Amino acid sequence: MQGPAEYRQVSRDRWSRAAAGWGAQAERMQSWAMPVSRWLVDAIRPQPGYTVLELAAGPGDTGLLAAELVQPGGTLICTDFAEPMLEVARQRAATQGVDNVEFRVVDAESIDLDTASVDAVLCRWGYMLMADPGTALGETRRVLRPGGRLALGAWDGPERNVWASAPFAELVRRGVIEPPGPKDPSMFAFARPGRIDGLLRGAGFTDIVVDAVDLEVAYEDFDAYLAVTIDCSRPFADALDAMDEAERADITAAVADAMAPFRRDDGSYRVPARSLVAAASA
Repeated sequence: MQGPAEYRQVSRDRWSRAAAGWGAQAERMQSWAMPVSRWLVDAIRPQPGYTVLELAAGPGDTGLLAAELVQPGGTLICTDFAEPMLEVARQRAATQGVDNVEFRVVDAESIDLDTASVDAVLCRWGYMLMADPGTALGETRRVLRPGGRLALGAWDGPERNVWASAPFAELVRRGVIEPPGPKDPSMFAFARPGRIDGLLRGAGFTDIVVDAVDLEVAYEDFDAYLAVTIDCSRPFADALDAMDEAERADITAAVADAMAPFRRDDGSYRVPARSLVAAASA
């Protein structure tokens, strides 16, 4: 069992190594993630002149949407704790011509910003993966001005996100990895009813709203699905790298069987997904 310090180190290493894959897949992933990004941006009620902080920004797409809405005079502070991932966000901002952005390496559990210095915070699919999300949310509230808004996303349960859970369920079944405990950071750590609300209340937030956004994840064929999964998930990619060719073929076939219900006649895949979303006031 990893302690928090070891988990943070391993997580930073994995996200650093995953950055190139996320950059390669960013356009595809944002095409299906856009409904969540739009919900979050709407929830912070951006206004010209606002300072918006994005935590665990990854490719930065959600924050870049907000950056356009706080002009003139507003600033997006785009942050991630993995510098290579932040570089992906820099490149995406340059491609999109968004220039009112500051990029900083920031650990959300210890935010290097002054108290009450930002108007809004965005975090899409980040808090659930942090060693101490309660501390991170407390830090978030500290840096928000009174009445400032937070909007976050977190994945619903594995049964509603088979596109992500199927490969890991197979690794767990074979004993390759250990399943996370109910309080451990993981993709589905916030899926339990009441978890998000409880953490937000514990950090002192008010006006809490928790909702869900249904998505559809699309792939041209199984090879595309596998490529995206390997590019964007270092734990799965590392597990495959440690296997011999026969083992890799075996587990790939098993994942293909799990994904078969979502295969269409033309070989493409359309897989339902669900993200929880939440908003609150400081």
